[in-house]
Amino acid sequence: MITHRPNTARTMMLAPAAITLTVLVGLPLIMLIVASFTDFNARSLFTGTFEPVGFRQYAALFSSGPFYHALGITILFTASLVVGSMLIGMGAAQLMTKLGPVPRTAMMVTLVMAWALPNVASSLIFRWMFQPGYGIAGTTLSALGLFGDVRDTAWLASAPTAFVVIWLLVVWQAVPYIAITTHAAQSQLDPSFAEAAALDGAGRLRTYWQVTVPLLAPHLGTICILSCIWDFNIFNQIWLLTQGGPDSQTATIGVYTYRQAFVGFRIGEGSAISVVTMVILFVLTLAYLRRLASEHDR
Repeated sequence: MITHRPNTARTMMLAPAAITLTVLVGLPLIMLIVASFTDFNARSLFTGTFEPVGFRQYAALFSSGPFYHALGITILFTASLVVGSMLIGMGAAQLMTKLGPVPRTAMMVTLVMAWALPNVASSLIFRWMFQPGYGIAGTTLSALGLFGDVRDTAWLASAPTAFVVIWLLVVWQAVPYIAITTHAAQSQLDPSFAEAAALDGAGRLRTYWQVTVPLLAPHLGTICILSCIWDFNIFNQIWLLTQGGPDSQTATIGVYTYRQAFVGFRIGEGSAISVVTMVILFVLTLAYLRRLASEHDR
């Protein structure tokens, strides 16, 4: 009978990482959940006292109009960002497969530079680009004459245009990762499938959508789920551009949580919102892990 002895050395080597994760992730998570069942607020920061309120924070949250408004905006943002970044990223990946070595390398370097730029820097650049009066976006559009003279347009003061600016910024940051990873996956496909489709009379567009995309489905599905998680959690770009305005029309769950917890100092309420958000993201993460497991089984 074969017995397996515990590998003490392996356990000892993993212990520091496990302890670090427990301290950095586990303890704050427990504190967050505990705080969501209390009335922790600005007074508590100075006195250190707070009262347990049970599920009152959650009951108030699920009967709150602003919460559902923020959730709806978050879903709208997430859907539009995922669709836009996926389509543009797939198009960029397809373009790279058609380019020669030099232009393809130049395109990849450009994409990596855009991807590597910090969120704060990218947001400030976009804020400057869309400034009324001297912003390069308004100046360029006015010169082209597409929408008349829009140099003095306050892009971030109107909900529709603010949405477009935020969409452009986040998609611009997301496309490089999607394009580069999709190109890497696409370069591993057997070209005989596309060649057979071409011999059957299929055009390039039909071949791409009916042959290439189905073969890329496992990769694209994983990227789509990851994009949903990332875009659902978006905060930095919106806060730096509009702070959720105008009139909370661009206030996603992240912005709403920040306002409740760190602007209004209703930390217990903010903790409850964070727990609900965590549950939603946990469901998306489970979908991601299931997809990874199914790919591994194949």
